[in-house]
Amino acid sequence: MPELMVNIDHVATLREVRGAHYPDPVCAAGIAEMAGATGIIVHLREDRRHINDRDVKLLREVVTTKLNLEMAATDEMVDIARGLKPDMVTLVPEKRKELTTEGGLDVVRFHDRLKKTIPRIREKGIRVSLFIDPRDAQIIAAHKVGADMIEIHTGAYSDARTETTRKEELKKVIRSAVKGKELGLGVNAGHGLHYHNVREVAVIPEIDELSIGHSIIARAVFVGLDLAIRDMIALISS
Repeated sequence: MPELMVNIDHVATLREVRGAHYPDPVCAAGIAEMAGATGIIVHLREDRRHINDRDVKLLREVVTTKLNLEMAATDEMVDIARGLKPDMVTLVPEKRKELTTEGGLDVVRFHDRLKKTIPRIREKGIRVSLFIDPRDAQIIAAHKVGADMIEIHTGAYSDARTETTRKEELKKVIRSAVKGKELGLGVNAGHGLHYHNVREVAVIPEIDELSIGHSIIARAVFVGLDLAIRDMIALISS
């Protein structure tokens, strides 16, 4: 079964709504690890709309499993990652006005830039993943620029309105996972996965990790974070 990486961005989102000092995403990370999560994900955005510099510094000190820093491939973020030294970095596209990451990184288009950026991160002992759409061209490009792994964007699958569309999008995810493994890449998947659709992705044997955040935090409002994570792990492993 794939491992579960929990994204705690929306704990910080709730904090920032009131400009308060709580709820603290650092506390959430501890609960997530005790509940069985094998890693913690945070997205440090340019505008610091939720996770901030204080958060990532403390998380690096307290996370005992694996810390995955999502970020744009900018000089500022690369310098932060090199100093922070998370266990892994996931490079994602970023737009200021988007509610959440809207699509995969265009590795084909930004090949030359990523070819220079990725070695700067990896030389600090940090593994690099690229968040990409489930397309062969992007997977091949990810391999060529020197990524250690890919994270397949499951948004189209998760947002599908019809059964036919959902099945077609799932096939793309499966094909991409197989292609990634053929090229020797680690394969993760995430975006929009929730308690009613995660099983079909979790059973894909080539997928190593699932990155899930919003649905877990939303469920935690009603049942608590510990149980929300344990419920998700139970679905993934069943």
